[in-house]
Amino acid sequence: MTQPGQSHLIERMPPCRGRLSADAPLAQVTWFRVGGPAEVLFRPADADDLAGFLERLPADIPVTLIGVASNLLIRDGGIPGVTIRLGRGFTDIARDGDTLTVGAAALDLNVAVMARDAGLAGLEFLSGIPGTIGGALRMNGGAYGQEMADVLLSAQAVGRDGARLILSKDAMGFTYRHSGAPEDCVFTAAVLRGVPGDREAIAQRMAEIAEKRADSQPVRSRTGGSTFKNPPGHKAWELIDRAGCRGLSIGDAQVSELHCNFLINRGSATAADLEGLGEEVRRRVFDHSGVTLDWEIKRVGIPGAGAAP
Repeated sequence: MTQPGQSHLIERMPPCRGRLSADAPLAQVTWFRVGGPAEVLFRPADADDLAGFLERLPADIPVTLIGVASNLLIRDGGIPGVTIRLGRGFTDIARDGDTLTVGAAALDLNVAVMARDAGLAGLEFLSGIPGTIGGALRMNGGAYGQEMADVLLSAQAVGRDGARLILSKDAMGFTYRHSGAPEDCVFTAAVLRGVPGDREAIAQRMAEIAEKRADSQPVRSRTGGSTFKNPPGHKAWELIDRAGCRGLSIGDAQVSELHCNFLINRGSATAADLEGLGEEVRRRVFDHSGVTLDWEIKRVGIPGAGAAP
């Protein structure tokens, strides 16, 4: 992103204990396996390191947060500014009675497994969400009849100015696949509540969820999870199917034949192919039903050279 002879943004970064990388490739960390680099990638050591870094980061530098990128499309031109990716310092899971305090980088599946082993029911649905707790907080992630709003007690975050925040469930402003928390805050941890339950029954429920996912979703493909939110009174996949979009493709980007609310990269698709296909699906659904689909996948970054505006 830096032109020859110009200084690189990384030279403006404040001191930190974590890792800083310039022009860091991101495609291989995304489930779609597409996208350009991060102008600067910051992997903080822990929450204190993150807070200190953001406090001293110049206000004109944009900040983008990514997790395991399971529901994310990074455009081909990459992400300008600083991209933050939480790592090991944010993966702890600790039990206290009927609650779990979990790091924002903890995988949803790992939290469900921990709850199962602790005999805590009510968190099985997390095993059906392919992402991290931080992502589930940001979008009120849910599956199989439950969502984060049902189990969250509080969330911890760091503001863009480095301030440490504690947000109650009410302060999160949860709605369907959305959180009203400040867009520029970085979630670092959450306290989740379970209820005492039978370990075997919990394990059986998780096995059922895994079986349903394998039967109905392209879990072994390069995908980004559910592409569009379900509009009120509708199921997105049904609208897409009725509009004749099942199997529709642009280049190597395709609407999944198995579940048509999933886009897949069959091998050499670009982010522009995938986003263009999604927009074509939205157009066809609106023409057929009059319903406008809203993206559930988060799209970040700038288009690559030659991409349609």
